[in-house]
This record gives sequence, structure tokens and C-alpha cells, in this order.
Amino acid sequence: MERPVSAPAPLRPPGEPVIRGVNWLGVRTLYLKEVRRFFKVQMQTVWAPAITTLLFLAIFMVALGGDRREVLGVPYGSFLGPGLIIMGMAQNSFQNTLSSLIIAKVQGTIVDVLMPPLSNRELLFAWVAGAVTRAWLVGLAIWGAMLLWPGVDVRIASLPQVALFGTLGAILLALLGVLTGLWAEKFDHGAAVTNFLVQPLTLLSGTFYAIDRLPDAMQALSRGNPFFYMIDGFRAGFIGVAEADPRLGALIVGGLCLLLWVAAWRILESGWKVRP
Repeated sequence: MERPVSAPAPLRPPGEPVIRGVNWLGVRTLYLKEVRRFFKVQMQTVWAPAITTLLFLAIFMVALGGDRREVLGVPYGSFLGPGLIIMGMAQNSFQNTLSSLIIAKVQGTIVDVLMPPLSNRELLFAWVAGAVTRAWLVGLAIWGAMLLWPGVDVRIASLPQVALFGTLGAILLALLGVLTGLWAEKFDHGAAVTNFLVQPLTLLSGTFYAIDRLPDAMQALSRGNPFFYMIDGFRAGFIGVAEADPRLGALIVGGLCLLLWVAAWRILESGWKVRP
């Protein structure tokens, strides 16, 4: 007796989405791809930045007498340590999304990311999540080494504040890396943004000094730097003292993250410099 042949499933109209809601499997796959990409060369992406940051700590501690000076009522080493941690996290978050996009565009493999059924929001989320993961791995490596550093106290006073500003700072720089990667057509373009925007804003944001010791004009300039609020809020989570209101800092950094997210999403939607 022959089995009845079932009728074929009707074809969906062109453009009708097959996966409704969030493609969690696709997001997870792209996120794991991003994590494995940088973790495969962890000596370069995690441990080398941690060692470089510790060299900054050693140089400034020796040059400025970190065990004898006080800043904001705490020893200089304890003031400097948290700022160096968030500085390392931010720079590596930026480099992660930037390198991922530039390498994919230069090698022509960007199509492998754009072809799967992932929306632009899902692409953006996975890229940023991968960068935040790298940032926290770098931050934890630096923090762990500083726990053993003589003259530096990096015990956490407020874990929620450290987690908030660390994550917001990593997201901010990851989104800036996405925007740079979308715009850049070669590695020199990414290096230009790193050298002339990211590093100056990071180094001149109060990482190595308290801005209340600067002239009034320089203080006003520093308070216009969003990286200052990111670093000040993160450091206050360790030492319990902030130069600016942490609530204002969270509002500024969070608002800027939202603004950059919308900008990156709109650019991805337009296909500018990504899709032919």
C-alpha cells in the first residue's frame, strides 16, 4: 500500500523573515567566533596589554614616588592603579572591534558575516559583546597582578560601580571601534584614529593625575572629555572618592554609548562601505 505523498510546504514570499524574533543561535555563534579569534592569540591580545599597563605603573611609581605621594587622600599607587586598569580595558575593547572589521574588509571575508540570517542589531550586539569580553579579561589580568604589587591597594570599595563603569567604558570604545572599522579602508586609517583620538583622550583624561590640580581652562577641557567620567567613575569604585558625580558620569557615558549604538546601527543598515 503506497503512502500518501505529503504536499510540499508553501514557499514564503520574498523578503518575509524565516527566523522571527532574535536569532540567538546566530548571535551566540558570532560572539564565540569573536572570542575565539582574540583568544587564539591571547599572548598578544590579553597578556601583552596587561604587561604594558604594569610597565606604566612601575615607571610612574618610580618617577613620582608613588609610596610617598597622596592624590585625593589616597597613596598615588592606589590612585593610579584603577585608572590604568580601565585604560587597558578601553583600548583593547576598541582594538577588538576595529581589527575584526578591518581584517574582514581587507581580506574580503566580511561577506561571511553579512550573509547569515543575522540582523544588523544582532551583528552589532555580537561584535560589542566580544570586545567587552576581551576588555574584562585584560582588566582582570591587570587587577590580579596589581593585587600582588607592593604599595598599590586595588581592593574594591563598590563592586556595582566598578562593573557599571567598566562595562560602559568597554561598550563605548567597542562602538567607536565599530564606527572606525566601518569607515576605514586600510589599516592606516584605524591607526590614525587610535593615535590621534583614542590614545590622547585616554591619556589626558585624569588617568595619571587629579584634574583639580590643573589650571581652570584645562579643568574645563578635561570635564569635556567623556573618557574622564569613565575613568573617574571606575576609579571611585576602588578608592571611594570621585572628582565628578558618578551619577552624572554614568549618564554621560551611557548616553554616549546609546548615541554611538544608533549611529553604528544606521550605518550598518545603509550598507555604507560594507555592502556593494
